[in-house]
Amino acid sequence: MVQAIVFLPLLGAILAGIISLVGAHARNPSGDTVEHHDDAHGDAHASAAHDDHGDDHGHDDHHVSEPPASGSRLAELITTGLLFVSAALSWITLVDVGFMHNDARVVLLPWINSGDLQVAWTLRVDTLTAVMLVVVNTVSALVHLYSIGYMDEDPNRPRFFGYLSLFTFAMLMLVTSDNLVQMFFGWEGVGLASYLLIGFWYQKPSANAAAIKAFVVNRVGDFGFALGIFSIFALVGSTDFDTIFHAAPGLTGKTIDFFGWHPDALTLTCLLLFMGAMGKSAQFLLHTWLPDAMEGPTPVSALIHAATMVTAGVFMVARLSPLFELSPTAQAVVMFFGATTAFFAATIGLVQNDIKRIVAYSTCSQLGYMFVAMGAGAYSVGMFHLFTHAFFKALLFLGSGSVIYAMHHEQDIRNMGGLWRKIPYTFTVMCIGTLALTGFPLFAGYFSKDAIIEAAFASHNPFGVYAYLLTIAAAGLTSFYSWRLIFKTFFGEPHDQKHYDAAHESPIWMLVPIGVLAAGSILAGLPFKELFASPHGVEEFFRESVKMNPHILEDMENMPSWLAPLPTVMMLLGLFVSYMFYIRRPYLPVELANQQPMLYQFLLNKWYFDELYDFIFVRPAKWLGYQLWKKGDGFVIDGFGPDGVSARVLDITRNVVKLQTGYLYHYAFAMLIGAAGLITWFMFGLGGQ
Repeated sequence: MVQAIVFLPLLGAILAGIISLVGAHARNPSGDTVEHHDDAHGDAHASAAHDDHGDDHGHDDHHVSEPPASGSRLAELITTGLLFVSAALSWITLVDVGFMHNDARVVLLPWINSGDLQVAWTLRVDTLTAVMLVVVNTVSALVHLYSIGYMDEDPNRPRFFGYLSLFTFAMLMLVTSDNLVQMFFGWEGVGLASYLLIGFWYQKPSANAAAIKAFVVNRVGDFGFALGIFSIFALVGSTDFDTIFHAAPGLTGKTIDFFGWHPDALTLTCLLLFMGAMGKSAQFLLHTWLPDAMEGPTPVSALIHAATMVTAGVFMVARLSPLFELSPTAQAVVMFFGATTAFFAATIGLVQNDIKRIVAYSTCSQLGYMFVAMGAGAYSVGMFHLFTHAFFKALLFLGSGSVIYAMHHEQDIRNMGGLWRKIPYTFTVMCIGTLALTGFPLFAGYFSKDAIIEAAFASHNPFGVYAYLLTIAAAGLTSFYSWRLIFKTFFGEPHDQKHYDAAHESPIWMLVPIGVLAAGSILAGLPFKELFASPHGVEEFFRESVKMNPHILEDMENMPSWLAPLPTVMMLLGLFVSYMFYIRRPYLPVELANQQPMLYQFLLNKWYFDELYDFIFVRPAKWLGYQLWKKGDGFVIDGFGPDGVSARVLDITRNVVKLQTGYLYHYAFAMLIGAAGLITWFMFGLGGQ
């Protein structure tokens, strides 16, 4: 069964790729494919501009410069159908593995056999994997279905659906890996697929820049991840998980030679591995790529933020929990960065105006929460939030896509308003997603996020109090900016009357997936709380798939009772302030921004990280590259090398050519000089003897 779950998306990607190539050739048999899109509307490539003519989708066609590729509908149905089959099998696997305890390890074929390095393609299915299979395939299947409606007028749909399925396959390869090399293959695969999807509209310079930025920033983290894999192999002699976990207790107290420095082997290894997680999961300092990833189509944002890519780092730390549990220093670092990210990203979300960017910073913040749980040793609690977050975050992104679709591809919430009357279904599901995100009682996020805050308090981590205070503060900020999005978008007076008048609900392809995700945003919480966050349930459900801190769950249950409602109080406070700012007294935010212009600009410009990195890294790198190109390569190497040698040869030959004049008396004179020279030499040379 697991083979089908993993390889059906790959089959869909291959078939969609073939259809895309055939369609491209049919459109332009000469092979010179030239694509043009109207860039005027930001996210407007997904479909043509809306009008109010009352047709089925509300489009007019004058923005579409190319006919859809032949076989577009076939590619959509094949990839979506295969994903739904894979998703259904994933739920069956979760029941089979989690409750029936039928863990599986399927060896597919040998891969690398070189000395001590023996790596085989092996699919490992335990409870941790089964949870990820459900998350990845469920969200991906719904994103595929949603994309049929959202991308309905893009001429390159087969290519898009091929990329989506490839993305899903790479993530499945990562979560079913049985060794670090196979995990690294999936790790790099999701990086490649994210690059292709973020830059899908490659005619837009901003999309290309965002794709490159995501790729380069992730390379920084991946460098650390690769070094971590090397160090594990150096210490253990294997990349196989079971071998590593068996050998891990024997590594405590050992040091490793790192350029003459002898740090603790486990701590250094875990920190290098976590560096990879920081890049992939957009943690503080390596977070800058994630908001720019909004340049891709909205369904891509939902897939990256909810199920693939950014969850890979959280999964990796959970998978390697037997190593992290043996290194308290590494756990402290994980918790510090998690808590800092949770708060930092929430502060930026307060003032953003792009509907997708607000949700993007929310993702960044929620990933910080997950790492706080990992740092506390409550790995199942972190996975619980990953599980619930997948539903409500995909819902918020796809709901935002529905708003953008209704509003003629307008993404600035300042230009919206009053939309609840026009798109009541989208409004309802967006409210459900927001209630789940902010941790409203009985919604999914309430159970998982509050459990993480309790885990931070109960942990004996040096940064436990720091993480507790920052996650509590972030809960209030999250509530404020989440409701700000709802109030600015759906309430008040319309700010763009033309687009407001033309606004209408999205096609059924888009409404069904967000309805399913809305149900998941409620049902993913309470029914699963026992399995993810209670001592007996975790031991029975997860078993050996994660190595939990043995006391953390009991300590969470023994917290002071007066602290338990604090996250809910902060959530209600954020809701109240947001209501006052954007419904009751909408002049207050403007006054506050005018009173605190430096703070407002600081948050609006994302703590100036992009500018800082540009100054510290980008400009010096560009300057160095330019100097090496012009001075090093051009002046030194070319000047003294090929160009210099060829120039000297030409100079010599030009001068030699000048000796050949063609005049007889010149040659006679030269002969006379030569003869005189010879006679002189004979006379004096022989005479000397």
